[in-house]
Amino acid sequence: MSVVEINHQDGLMHRLEKIYQGVDNASLGALVDRVVARLESATTSPGKASASRWDESTCVLISYADSITNGCKSPLRCLHEFVETNLSDVVDTVHILPFFPSTGDDGFSVMDYRAVDPRLGSWGDLTKMSASLKIMADVILNHGSRSSVWFRQFVDGETPGSGYFLAVDEDFDISSVIRPREHALLQSVTTVSGERRVWCTFSEDQVDFDFSNPLLLEEFIYIILDFIDHGIRILRLDAVGFLWKETGTTCLNLRQTHAIIQLIRYIVDIYDEDTVIVTETNLPNQENLSYFGNGNEAHWIYNFSLPPLILYSLLFADSSILRRWSMRMPPALGGTSYLNFLSSHDGFGMRPTEGLLDEAQRQRLLDRLEANGSLFSRRTKADGTKSVYEANTTLFSALDKTDDDPAGALSSARFVAAYALMFGLEGIPAIYINSLISAQNDIDGVARSGMKRRINRQKFAKYWLDDRLSEPASRESLGLVKLKELLMIRKQQPAFHPNATQFTLQLRSELFGVWRQSQDRKQSIFAITNLCASEEELDLSVINLIDTENWHDLVTQKPIDENEKYLKMSPYQTVWITNQTSPSRR
Repeated sequence: MSVVEINHQDGLMHRLEKIYQGVDNASLGALVDRVVARLESATTSPGKASASRWDESTCVLISYADSITNGCKSPLRCLHEFVETNLSDVVDTVHILPFFPSTGDDGFSVMDYRAVDPRLGSWGDLTKMSASLKIMADVILNHGSRSSVWFRQFVDGETPGSGYFLAVDEDFDISSVIRPREHALLQSVTTVSGERRVWCTFSEDQVDFDFSNPLLLEEFIYIILDFIDHGIRILRLDAVGFLWKETGTTCLNLRQTHAIIQLIRYIVDIYDEDTVIVTETNLPNQENLSYFGNGNEAHWIYNFSLPPLILYSLLFADSSILRRWSMRMPPALGGTSYLNFLSSHDGFGMRPTEGLLDEAQRQRLLDRLEANGSLFSRRTKADGTKSVYEANTTLFSALDKTDDDPAGALSSARFVAAYALMFGLEGIPAIYINSLISAQNDIDGVARSGMKRRINRQKFAKYWLDDRLSEPASRESLGLVKLKELLMIRKQQPAFHPNATQFTLQLRSELFGVWRQSQDRKQSIFAITNLCASEEELDLSVINLIDTENWHDLVTQKPIDENEKYLKMSPYQTVWITNQTSPSRR
């Protein structure tokens, strides 16, 4: 029997018609026939999706392909060996940031989507890694490099690239466009047909694609299927919210953008049901949530509001905003999950705080981050004014000092508390490799490159990193050991399944906590963090521990005395109070 049923042709056509309402059906029908032929070329028939593609043991490491190098082996092999040696017991998924030939933005200005940069390794390295780890890779849909073959074809008027990039005339109204950067949006390019104004959302070197051309979408469909053939099972759709442009609009989150994601999801589900779609949309909370669709778009969405809210909570010992946000967050639908993170190759986005922090709170956060060494990237708003788009800093440096700890004596404890807090929340945890080893701001990297984002993109020589991790008292080793201890505990708790029930606890502002319950309702965990630089007391009556259960803290392994009214919590301590001593795996 064919891999693709006849009704899939109808499904493809229906979804394409939602995107391209002005394109004749004959052209779309021919495109459908070609895509169906590609789907049928699969060497193996897809099986049913795994019963659970993620659970409490799922943890993502985020890394550049060359975050770790030794000068002998390919960086991809070095990364693989680092994970196998240091993280195989706690990490099952690696998000490898762009590994293609590129001309800028540390890989995000792609020249060739079908090649691995030979300086980084090969497809063989990635396929080998995928045998023991799930691999997440970036599908950079929004833009491509000016130095790509496609763009040279655009300049020379040759196919297919001549129809792949977005150029607009003077009549295109950009007055409402929402920008993430400061540079001029439209850049003049000399082509064989004259001067043209190309659209550059992120940089002058990164020219936006024109997805009003169905042939471009078809090209990316094949690229995505090639990724899957190479063993990549998690596809991160980078900057996908900017995909479709329409005159007079914000050119962000448009209907056609969601329709394209729905088409990609439909095709991926046909080709390999174990493949996961992740949307990267650094946007205000409600806009970000829209990328779940009706369970027919992203499997995972990044929890973009979480990083700045956790920073605010720990820097000012105030859980009120985080608590209010947490109470309003809807549980992820079945078959979907939040992807929780605290730090990444980019900065701490400020747009996701819109509607959550008022102007005074936002400025208070920015002032403290600046005092702790943060730089800031700005964007140009529709009225021409500029505002902070993201804070550029490592997580460790961001949490360096507070008003209550001006010397930073408790910075390491705050850092661990941030992750302990995140590990307790609904969703899948993701850890950026620089945070994993408590990296501090790389000021020299900024000075050498002139790029503010390089402050948190430091690369490491393997010999140096091995030396630091072998020294028990080093900052790098201490942070890694603490995070691994928490992850080892976490992965054994059904109540920490990414989709397990979550309720936000009503505690004093100095504390933050949630109640998690396993899907079979057998295990409860009260995950509570002290946000202060001082000892605090947790009123046990507030969390309502059931008398017939034996409760203990998973972190310290100490029992909770049922006769005690208060639990003393040291500065930045986290407790995971549970009713199960040895939770059984489902």
